[in-house]
Amino acid sequence: MKRYVIIITAAVLGACQQPAGTPQQPEHPTALNLSGRKVTVYTTADSTGYRITATGTLNFEDLPQPLETQPCIFVDPQTTFQQFEGIGGALTDAAAETFAKLPKPAQDSLLAAYYDPAKGIGYTLGRTNIHSCDFSSDSYTYIKEGDSTLSTFSLAHDEQFKIPLIKKAITAAGGKLPLLVSPWSPPAFMKDNNSMLGGGKLLPAYRQNWANYVVKFIKAFEEKGIPVWGLTVQNEPMAKQKWESCIFTAEEERDYIKSFLGPTLQKNGLESKKLIAWDHNRDLIFQRASTILEDEEAAKYVWGIGFHWYETWTGGDMQFDNLRLVNQAFPGKHLVFTEGCKEKFSMDSVNNWSLGERYGHSMINDFNNGTVAWIDWNLLLDEHGGPNHVGNFCFAPVHANTQNGKLIYTNAYWYIGHFSKFIRPGAKRIGAAASRWLLQTTAFQNTDGSIAVVVMNTSSQKIPFQLWIKGKAAGTESLPHSIMTMVL
Repeated sequence: MKRYVIIITAAVLGACQQPAGTPQQPEHPTALNLSGRKVTVYTTADSTGYRITATGTLNFEDLPQPLETQPCIFVDPQTTFQQFEGIGGALTDAAAETFAKLPKPAQDSLLAAYYDPAKGIGYTLGRTNIHSCDFSSDSYTYIKEGDSTLSTFSLAHDEQFKIPLIKKAITAAGGKLPLLVSPWSPPAFMKDNNSMLGGGKLLPAYRQNWANYVVKFIKAFEEKGIPVWGLTVQNEPMAKQKWESCIFTAEEERDYIKSFLGPTLQKNGLESKKLIAWDHNRDLIFQRASTILEDEEAAKYVWGIGFHWYETWTGGDMQFDNLRLVNQAFPGKHLVFTEGCKEKFSMDSVNNWSLGERYGHSMINDFNNGTVAWIDWNLLLDEHGGPNHVGNFCFAPVHANTQNGKLIYTNAYWYIGHFSKFIRPGAKRIGAAASRWLLQTTAFQNTDGSIAVVVMNTSSQKIPFQLWIKGKAAGTESLPHSIMTMVL
């Protein structure tokens, strides 16, 4: 007899997004027998001590046709969408340097909190930077400046902090942690501004050298016992930043993929690595995806399109409709959330409930619009929101006070956990809809048959509702600013 895990998280975010893509029928659909089953409820809520806490039990009862006056979350396991790859966070220089300053008990606690699916929230993906990014203590590369032959290539810099942390994370995750790698800038001599910082472009004469460099990095990491799952072409290719950055227009990225990076990966036996284009915000994602993926020679190398959530710099909301359009236009490719964090760190704000609600808002809507994987930015930062060599201090789900060795968990950690702990790799998104605009939902069925339904409520209202599955319903309520998980 199958067990069914039902996750409910509550938080208000405006009108629900329509499911992306064309529904599929499951290979072996089975009817659910919910009669007589007890439902255990887990809750995280503002103004309470609840943090994925068991808060009660519920029963399913007959409810053939709900009324308009009965708020419901409707779930249909026989309507399926994209397959889920996993959730994780970035193992940056900043995370690794901060981790190294912690006493061993705090280090062990952090690893269990992130990677243990029973004691923690069960992360199953990771991301790291190819040489330096803003969240490094300095700018560095793996070669001597000017070495176009790459003969001086060495991972010595990463062996001090980053590689040890990644290896410990792999062990904590049970021996497997698919890793996405991303470059922020080629070495200075390969660029037209002769600097890793401040934008600039890759010089045409060095396109092959840069592709060779990326391949050399992947092979060197794997020789260290760190398997690489995938790579992005360029982090934020339309952003001229004061830190490591490099500009690629859509046409430039397309041509670099099809003439240099794609063929170089293939020639070196790395064609199985997931090559992800764009790796920037949702605002320009359709223009970038269509330019690259409508070119057959470029598209054949591209597994997916990566995106961030920082289009909100304009003062607007996250642009989920752009994801839906990419998903509908290119259903054979994969959407991956590759980075997001709350900027402008302040220790006075680490307990703000809005931190977690921003994560929940993005995750529900990203998944509903076809996203297959979701990777947060820094796993861990210090009490200043760094280290960061250009002063771009930000929030992470967990901060460390390096003076006393204590860990500070923001509610972003718990919100992410309501997804990552219960939705596992290989799951498929299933049909889920809310009958009230104050409730927003997504749902997945895991490979073991368990079902996870997430519902958010960012309002100050307590909202009663019915979880309805095929004529059976379990009544519960969403606390103000809360996220709940129900396990059957």
